[in-house]
Amino acid sequence: MPLRLRLGRVRLAAQRYTRRAVRWHDWGKPLDAAGALGVLPAVRQGNERFCVLALQHFKLDYNPALDGLRGVAIVLVLLSHAHVPLFDGAFFGVDLFFVLSGFLITSLLLLEHQAHGRLQYWRFYRRRLFRLMPALALFLAVYCLLAPLLWPGLDDVYPDALVSILYLADYGIAFFDSPNTLLHMWSLSVEEHFYLIWPPLLVLLLRSARPGALWRPIALLYLLSWLWRVLWVVQGQQFYEVFFRFDTRASGLLAGALLAALMQEKPQWIDWLRARLPHAMWLPLSIPLLMELGWDNQNALLWGLTLVELATLVLLVALQQRSGLVYEMLSAPLLIKLGTLSYGIYLWHYPVVRYLRADYAWPVVVVLGLLISTALSALSFYTLERWAMRYRDGSGSGSGSSGNHKGKADLALA
Repeated sequence: MPLRLRLGRVRLAAQRYTRRAVRWHDWGKPLDAAGALGVLPAVRQGNERFCVLALQHFKLDYNPALDGLRGVAIVLVLLSHAHVPLFDGAFFGVDLFFVLSGFLITSLLLLEHQAHGRLQYWRFYRRRLFRLMPALALFLAVYCLLAPLLWPGLDDVYPDALVSILYLADYGIAFFDSPNTLLHMWSLSVEEHFYLIWPPLLVLLLRSARPGALWRPIALLYLLSWLWRVLWVVQGQQFYEVFFRFDTRASGLLAGALLAALMQEKPQWIDWLRARLPHAMWLPLSIPLLMELGWDNQNALLWGLTLVELATLVLLVALQQRSGLVYEMLSAPLLIKLGTLSYGIYLWHYPVVRYLRADYAWPVVVVLGLLISTALSALSFYTLERWAMRYRDGSGSGSGSSGNHKGKADLALA
């Protein structure tokens, strides 16, 4: 086949993919197809050399408001752990993280599967490992060194750290009261279990579902997840035994995955739903009312979590439009910075707040806790975590605007 004809076919295939990518969607800014399409080294076939366009990176455009949403979530979690009055239900902030994580991870997996017809499991797990483990390992190492000095009476420092680094804290807390001093590790375990299970399960759903109907089995899984949690509540299981477990808290992650599938497939009823988006904004506005659902309130498990998950979906849809009051509010520089560092802040804040809580009133705990946690998170992020991400991506250094865009994209998907 003549070289010119081959190159013409390659360009045609690239244009077809670009149209699919731009269709990503009317709801928001199109996928950066130019950034996703890269040129592989020239491949020799016979005596001819020609360039093959292929997908090298699977990433979404950076949306600063999503980091802002993370910033709101981490502040809510800190308010909860600082025991701030009127914020008993601020633990719902974790569910914002769950929905956002399920949405972003599933979007990336669907993008990769659309391009290649398969998922590279090792690549996915390797990227998750290099993004999450360095900061966690550093935090636990520092905790093991300082906790015996700060709390001399503790005798479970090292077992708690071991359970945490193995990502078993969710079931450990629910059934064995361990880890006790690292109670916040449960949500990291829930997300890690999702990362392990979801990619192969998603492939099975893609193979079994009709084209354009992936959202249906995911919606069924979301419904079953909610019913499973309700079942344990109705049977009288203790609040903490239901609250911390992956199998009873997977609904938030599945809600995000459902939105990712809907945004790719665009079923016919989506336009009807989009037209009524302004009315759905009442859901996020109702979240402050849930602050009354404090710890041990079974209503939080029955319908509170579900309301927060649905409200987060509404926010995510609104933020894809990259305009409007909500987008501008969540794009505030301070919120973006907090969101960028939210993973590290989450790791460090609990022992910091726990230590401050013993001697100071809640306003001091909130201010000092946030400042100290942010400083420790920044130190970790701009040293160890940056190095790990560069090593993961196979580039020792980055420069120029393209490097900055890539770094922002990584932050958006972390």
